[in-house]
Parts: sequence; structure tokens; C-alpha cells
Amino acid sequence: MKNKYLISIVGPTAIGKTALSIKLANYFNTEIISADSRQFYKEMQIGTAAPTPSELAAAPHHFIKHLSVENYYNVGAFENDAIALLKTLHEEHQVVIMVGGSGLYVNAVTKGLDDLPKVDIAIREQLNTRLQTDGLEVLQFQLKQLDPKAYQSIAIDNPQRVIRALEVCLSSGKPYSSFLKGKDKVRAFKTITIGLTADRAIIYDRINRRVDLMIDEGLIDEVKSLQSKQELNALNTVGYKELFKYLNGEWDLNFAISEIKKNTRRFAKRQLTWFKKNEDTLWFDYSTPTEDIIEALMRGIKLV
Repeated sequence: MKNKYLISIVGPTAIGKTALSIKLANYFNTEIISADSRQFYKEMQIGTAAPTPSELAAAPHHFIKHLSVENYYNVGAFENDAIALLKTLHEEHQVVIMVGGSGLYVNAVTKGLDDLPKVDIAIREQLNTRLQTDGLEVLQFQLKQLDPKAYQSIAIDNPQRVIRALEVCLSSGKPYSSFLKGKDKVRAFKTITIGLTADRAIIYDRINRRVDLMIDEGLIDEVKSLQSKQELNALNTVGYKELFKYLNGEWDLNFAISEIKKNTRRFAKRQLTWFKKNEDTLWFDYSTPTEDIIEALMRGIKLV
């Protein structure tokens, strides 16, 4: 039986993961799975740096703009969908590429999620309402009281992660952290993870220039078209929430853009912290020639 492989490309935002994924997909004549949870939504093209039409045409992609911001979709559903798709893709391709900066979604595929209890939908709706009316800090404080361990371990600045932990606590009566697994799920494929990185100053400069480019490409109009839906979870994310404040008259434009840059830099820092936890990741400078990365990959891949 031929071994099946998943090449998972991780790293901070704006580092060049999309470009590398296409080059590797072309080299291995295979397809790409996106594990970027922001790029699932068809209304969010510019602000999520989703692959362009030409990039999508360069290699087959999956989980790109396949949902509406009005659809509820979580990491558990993604795990199920991605594993089912991988089973199908591996029938035709010995190697499949996965790319994305959403660490929890990457882990869902490579390691599996914890078996969490069923959540009361009414509790989720109440928490989302409180997020809109009282703000994230109130929910963070509640989580700190109910589950200090989860408060210290999750991405506490991510509203969806905070709400997920709280809804489990409130639905089950037990700490969210008590459900976290001790070992990874067995997968039918071998994962090889490669990470792209750079000096912090370079990462931050690339982020700042990408935000300026997004503004030039029409991000403000994209956000304006979604203004009536700004309370939705999918839109409570960097690049959109700041411009909603501008469009709502709370901030001026220059300040909103500076906040997008600042919050994206913070996000990149959290991404690196998350991905550095995986000691098996093969790290490369963002400027490393693709040929060198392929050479390193081939040392762990046996093609038949």
C-alpha cells in the first residue's frame, strides 16, 4: 500500500504561504486544502487575502469562498469535511497540500479535535449577544472565573475561541479545559509540516504593506457592503471590525487603518507562538528557494 502524505504549510500572515502552496501543488501535481478559516467566506475576498482568480486557476483549491458569512460553520465541521475530502483526494494523489494560518483548524486535520459535549444553542446566542452589547473583555473575565486554565491557554483575543470555551463551560457545568484530549487521533496519512518565517521587522513590514494594498484594492467598499451584517461572528475579525468603527463614525480612517496594522501584527505574533509549539515543523526563511524546500520534503516522502 502506498503511503499517503499531507504537506501542511504554516506561518504568520503575509509570509507567502499561498504562493508556496501553489508551487508545491504544481510540483506534486496535486490539490490544495485551505485551513484559513477567514477565507471560507465568499463575501470576504480582499480583507482575508484570499487567493486571486489567477491563483485559484493555477491549482485546484478547496474550502475557499464556499460559505456565506451568514452560515454557521465551526472547526468541528471543518475537521469532518476536511478528513472526508482528504480520503477522496488521496485516492488520486499520494500527496495533498494544506495551507493556512488558523492554528486550531490546522490541528483539527493533523491531530484531531477533542470530543466536546453538545452545546446549548441558546447559550451560544446569548454569548454572541453579550459580545455585541458588553464587549469581549466581559466574556474574557467570565472565562477567567469559570476556567482559569483555558483562559491562560486559548487565544484570548479571539472572540470565537472565548465564546467556544464559555459555551462548553456553561452547557456542561464543567471547565472547557477538562475536555481537552491527551493524545492525537490516528490519521490515515503522514503529515509533514513546513513553516515559513522571517525576522520580525520583515514580517511587520510585509503586513503593513499588505494592509495598504488591501485599502488600494477596495477593502473599504468590501466592508461597507457588509456593514448591515457586522454583528455576525465571521465579520468580527481584523480588517473588518476596525473599518466598521470608521463607517459607524467612531474612528477616523487613518486611525482605523493603523489599528488594522497593529492588530494584524499582534495576530502574526500569536500565530508564530502557536506554530512554534510543534517541534516537528521544518522551518524555512520566507526567501528560501522552492527547490530547497522540495529537496527537504523529499527526504521524508517515498513516492511510488
